[in-house]
Amino acid sequence: MKNPKRYTITAALPYTNGPIHIGHLAGVYVPADIYTRYLKLKGEDVVFVCGSDEHGVPITIKAKKEGVSPQDVVDKYNAIIKRSFQDFGIQFDNYSRTSAKVHHDTATEFFQNMYDNDKFIEETTEQLYDEKADQFLADRFVTGTCPKCGNEEAYGDQCEKCGSSLNATDLINPKSAITGDVPTLKATKHWFLPLDRYDDFLKDWIIKGHKKDWKSNVYGQCKSWIDEGLRARAVTRDLDWGIPVPVEGGEGKVLYVWFDAPIGYISSTKEWAEREGKDWEPYWKDEDTKLVHFIGKDNIVFHCIIFPVMLKAEGSYILPDNVPANEFLNLEGRKLSTSRNWAVWLHEYLEDFSGQEDVLRYVLTANAPETKDNDFTWKDFQTRNNSELVAIYGNFINRVVVLTNKYYEGMVPEASAFTETDLNVLSEIKTFPQSISDSIEKYRFREAQGVMMNLARLGNKYLADEEPWKLQKTDPERTATIMYVALQVAGALAVISEPFVPFTAEKLKNMLNFEAFSHPLLWGDISKLDELIPAGHQINLAEFLFSKIEDDEIQNQIDKLEATKVSNSEEESKLEPQKEEATFEDFSKLDLRVGTIISAEKKAKTKKLMVLKVDTGLDERTIVSGIAEHYKPEELVGQKVSVVVNLKPIKLKGTLSEGMILMTQDASGKLTFINPDSDKAVPNGIVIN
Repeated sequence: MKNPKRYTITAALPYTNGPIHIGHLAGVYVPADIYTRYLKLKGEDVVFVCGSDEHGVPITIKAKKEGVSPQDVVDKYNAIIKRSFQDFGIQFDNYSRTSAKVHHDTATEFFQNMYDNDKFIEETTEQLYDEKADQFLADRFVTGTCPKCGNEEAYGDQCEKCGSSLNATDLINPKSAITGDVPTLKATKHWFLPLDRYDDFLKDWIIKGHKKDWKSNVYGQCKSWIDEGLRARAVTRDLDWGIPVPVEGGEGKVLYVWFDAPIGYISSTKEWAEREGKDWEPYWKDEDTKLVHFIGKDNIVFHCIIFPVMLKAEGSYILPDNVPANEFLNLEGRKLSTSRNWAVWLHEYLEDFSGQEDVLRYVLTANAPETKDNDFTWKDFQTRNNSELVAIYGNFINRVVVLTNKYYEGMVPEASAFTETDLNVLSEIKTFPQSISDSIEKYRFREAQGVMMNLARLGNKYLADEEPWKLQKTDPERTATIMYVALQVAGALAVISEPFVPFTAEKLKNMLNFEAFSHPLLWGDISKLDELIPAGHQINLAEFLFSKIEDDEIQNQIDKLEATKVSNSEEESKLEPQKEEATFEDFSKLDLRVGTIISAEKKAKTKKLMVLKVDTGLDERTIVSGIAEHYKPEELVGQKVSVVVNLKPIKLKGTLSEGMILMTQDASGKLTFINPDSDKAVPNGIVIN
């Protein structure tokens, strides 16, 4: 959208069953904050909203485990999350909660409007039910094998490996994530959003309309979902924690969390507007408003397909202009995991590195997983701080401010004749805002930050080349001109670095005494004004913007992660508890045979799948197994295996799999075969009793 009148910026609502970690920051909150600060520096009309997502099954489960109420759980983590965001400088215009009355009222009204206009379908269906937990299972609380790619850790709504849309009942070997039991089916009535009715709308709006401006990872996942065929999706569920379904027959049911959570952006905007004395509706209903959702890749479908369908169906809302979702950030080569404590938690970072908020912001942006998964390491964190922030940005500013105070008692000197080098520097300063804007407007924040640092490099190199400290006694006029030019670079840096390192920019503005200006310097001023800091302006004393991070500080963080590794390893080495008793009849249904792998080939375009040809004694058959990350094909030929031969065949990534190889997992996570004694000539096809 060109020249919007206003912007509505949303950041994914963090789920209040745990604190914020660096993956959340890199994927969502830092880029959203950069974008918002940039727009406000340009003088745009912007509202930036977020809030805590406080409904859903995970909250109730955590409450049961801790022996408290769901409200106690969300109150605890809402406080931690909100405080962490504030301390880290994520500058929301409003941070709300989905447990707030304004949200309950907004979500209820949204549902009611759609219900009254026949936008839902009502169906009685069989849903997965955990008998032991005595509750229906949310899609995310059913895990099993993806029928499309064989991923054994797929969720009931989506396979995060291949991106396929699923129903919980589609999973092979489903089990409850609550108790580990195999769920049963139980009839229940619910309301569904018929996504398939919006197929033409989505093809026109996304496939045709956003092919060129949406990120390839976002567009690709959306296209995959649409091409696969959309299905109706339940908007209500059986639960007592959430927003009650406000229509007849809705007793004991609540709005599904995926339905009510994105409406939280609207209710948060309402809350802000009421506080500020504004009208909220133009920010959500005016076609001249640019709506941008910042999310992680696990939320692409909800924000690009499902929420837009909700907005379209309701009829009075605008659609998002862009959804610049990032990929995932890993930690020291491993996938971040909250359950395994493999994370750098924001509130802990703020304690361990007090006053160094911008270092983390800078490093996360430099390593932003914008187009592919990326990795955070503590060594890289240290290197970027010491070699870039301290040695380039900090060094330049310290020299400028110290020398100005030393030579001129803090008074900006008059410039005399400019050299060609001086003029080139002054001219180049004016190019930076547009260059950074070009990158930010394309949601390339890593690239934009690199351009910002190039301005610091420009200033640093200029001082190093001109060496005013060698000229002060012999050529004071030349020295004054050099310092004047360097101060113009510093002034520009104070403005254009604010979106990326806001705490540092504020310190720099204080050092340069921006408060004495008759009007604040804005983004556009850097390109328009010939003089940013005038001669005769009094600046303040220098203070260090960044400090060197020592090896022992980094080692402390590495040791903390190593302790987590040890703890996880010890936990994994514990044997799983015995499952519920199975009857002889249950077991006798399985036909287990000895077999031999006679050929093996990695399945193309997959990470885990291996296509095996197995001699079962009965026949030679194809079995697709998720072992490619653990074995090479040549290691498998001749391997004796135990095979379930009467498992119903199923297609995995286009290949029909006619059985299952029995495997187990050791403490390190490596898959190993449950195989007959290879030293004895056990013939293929013999029954395993």
